[in-house]
Amino acid sequence: GLSLTRLQERREATGPFLENFVAMELRKQSTWSERRVSVFHFRALKGDEVDLVLEDAAGEVVGIEVKAGASVTSSDFKGLRFMKDALGVRFRRGIVLYMGEQSVPFGEKLVALPVNALWEVSAKPKR
Repeated sequence: GLSLTRLQERREATGPFLENFVAMELRKQSTWSERRVSVFHFRALKGDEVDLVLEDAAGEVVGIEVKAGASVTSSDFKGLRFMKDALGVRFRRGIVLYMGEQSVPFGEKLVALPVNALWEVSAKPKR
């Protein structure tokens, strides 16, 4: 029920609103994907977390963090790095979706992508 004006006035609502939007978009897209996935949230006992976890029947996992900011730092990958270390070869990719415009690699199997990568096939990391 938030209007654009009200959302702009209440900046603290932007992050949860965007995260929910991305979660619903991924659920929707998973219905027509060739690879069937389940969507989860991950939180470790010590507090590391990943907003969205996509897992297929083979146990392969993609972790997704959603950030409302226009820039990304290495610390935004903390939960994804934890998950990568814990899962080993089952971890396929860690993605931070953010409100910026650049696709930026952040190490092996880790990348920051603009939110529009959900729709843009050409959104690939620069090498």
